[in-house]
Formats: sequence, structure tokens, C-alpha cells
Amino acid sequence: MSGMPAVGTAQQLDRLVHERLRLGILGALSVSESLTFTELKKLLDTTDGNLSVHARKLEEAGYVACTKGFEGRVPRTDYRLTPAGRRALDRYLDHMEALIRAMREK
Repeated sequence: MSGMPAVGTAQQLDRLVHERLRLGILGALSVSESLTFTELKKLLDTTDGNLSVHARKLEEAGYVACTKGFEGRVPRTDYRLTPAGRRALDRYLDHMEALIRAMREK
């Protein structure tokens, strides 16, 4: 694509962030200091297993921090966006904005 050297190709998108549910997790955490597993599950309208798998991938990448504890006798898992996760989300959004600008200029 001529005129788009800074944009690159869609293959250069952060595949870890680009997946719908993981992008949803990062987006939700970007506007909240932290969210519980239950809050994220309800907000993203997903299953326990699906949320758990995708949150773990983000945690392994260092994009999300997870804290497990108890509220009374009930287990509680809290998630928050890490500085690395914020940078990854910002890079992803910048890349998407550049792609959109380039397409609109055509």
C-alpha cells in the first residue's frame, strides 16, 4: 500500500490485543482502576472459561495484573491494567487509527 509506510500491514497488529475478548478486557480496564472477574464477565457477556483463558493470556504477556483473594468466604479475583498493557493498547489504537485515516484518504 503506497502512502502507508508508517501504518504497515494488518499482520503487524498486536495479535494478542486484536482478539475481540482480549481487546474488550483491555478496553474495560483502561477506564477502570480495577474490575473483578464477575464484573468483566458480565460487562463482556462471556463465560467463565472464555474469560479465564483470555485474561490469563493477557496476564502472561504482562498486560494485566491479577490479584486473588477472598471477600468473606467468597473467592474474589481482581484485574487491573499494567503500564505495559496500557502501552500495548495505545499502540494498537494508534495503529488502527492510522489504518482508518489511510483508508479514508483513498
